[in-house]
Amino acid sequence: MEVFGSSGTRGIVNESLTPSFAMEVAQAAGSVWNDDRVGIARDTRVTGEMIADAVASGLASVGTDIDRLGVTPTPAAQAYAERAGIPVVIVTASHNPPEFNGIKLVGSDGVGLSVDELERIEEVFLADASDTTAWNEVGQSRRVETANDDYLDELLDVVDVDRIAGGNLTVALDPGHGAASLTSPQFFRALGCDVVTVNAQPDGHFPGRDPEPIPENLDDLGRLVRATDADLGIAHDGDGDRAVFFDETGEYMEGDATLAALVAAELDPDETTVSAVNVSQRLVDAVSAADAELELTPIGSTYIVSRIRELQKQGISVPIAGEGNGGLFFPRYRLARDGAFTAARFLELVASRNASEIVAPYSGYYNVRVNLTYEDRTERDAMLDAAAEWARDVDAELSTQDGIRLDYGDAWVLTRPSGTEPLIRLYAEAGSEQRAQELVDHVREALESGRQ
Repeated sequence: MEVFGSSGTRGIVNESLTPSFAMEVAQAAGSVWNDDRVGIARDTRVTGEMIADAVASGLASVGTDIDRLGVTPTPAAQAYAERAGIPVVIVTASHNPPEFNGIKLVGSDGVGLSVDELERIEEVFLADASDTTAWNEVGQSRRVETANDDYLDELLDVVDVDRIAGGNLTVALDPGHGAASLTSPQFFRALGCDVVTVNAQPDGHFPGRDPEPIPENLDDLGRLVRATDADLGIAHDGDGDRAVFFDETGEYMEGDATLAALVAAELDPDETTVSAVNVSQRLVDAVSAADAELELTPIGSTYIVSRIRELQKQGISVPIAGEGNGGLFFPRYRLARDGAFTAARFLELVASRNASEIVAPYSGYYNVRVNLTYEDRTERDAMLDAAAEWARDVDAELSTQDGIRLDYGDAWVLTRPSGTEPLIRLYAEAGSEQRAQELVDHVREALESGRQ
């Protein structure tokens, strides 16, 4: 796909992502969907209203009426799509820096579009084949004020409120100035938790931290956990579809460890979970202990969703899936990543034992992640070609399902270009931090040798 990456289309606003681009994408989507009405949601970014207006213009120009949801977390927008039975365009760049924005497309079932559906829209976009309508048939807009409240009501119906409330828990929450600032504080209080917050004011400049919930951005949350003696720290990304955690001591918990713990709690024998090619050995071990199956896909929620759908059509049970970045799916609830729901499921575990105890069985693994920048696509391709040539001579199992993955038996390293940013990402995991760092350093040397 040229337009839509692994999680929609994103770019720096007024550079690679312009209002005219957003309008044309919306025209193509509206033409393919051919629905009477489509919703539009956005996160808190300062460019969100401008891009949402462009999307609305594109949809109206092909005769589609519009429900304007305003600032809404992605999972709340997906819940609205399912309730209303209409597609939704979500204007968000998720975890990307403030200068970025993007477009995510959701079907009338509340699920992100499959690769095939995205490719049909992309074909119309690239061919400039949208079906614009006559002046007196353009779509009309209306504002919907209840999407967030309805979403919260639904969440409270599907989690174990009594179990969480019975734990008398204190939650330290960092929604990162994103869309979940409007929903998560209320949600966790409704679960009976004492909630203390940082970076909880909606602000598209993201003054307190960048939208990506990674350890180097979350020092404030760790301090808040320690200062308030909280039982759990929870952080979201910009659009609220991910959750990462700090334990009761204020220490960051690796997303791969919390994923493995939740999978261990959810997965029964002969069931299947789905993850991406950068899967941690933690998850492999948890699945093996459950006597279950693990399916791998290219990195990105679109690919995971598509594989879950394929497995469900075969009658295979997939109760949980996701990646170690905090983006989890609980398909029995909805085939969508939902940071608040994920956090509630983890709180159900924390209600009876400390967070550090929950992830303790998945310690002893060390991860290193590095991002390399490049000037243009030519340089990127030359760097990846150099790494691929180097990898062919390495004494390890080579996989090219998505990027270049080398499995050494006791460790692995993965190299792949980002689907949303001008970065080449390197991931490694081993039984020691030194071993993981060495693997990354070797691949980085190979990549650097390919620079023009």
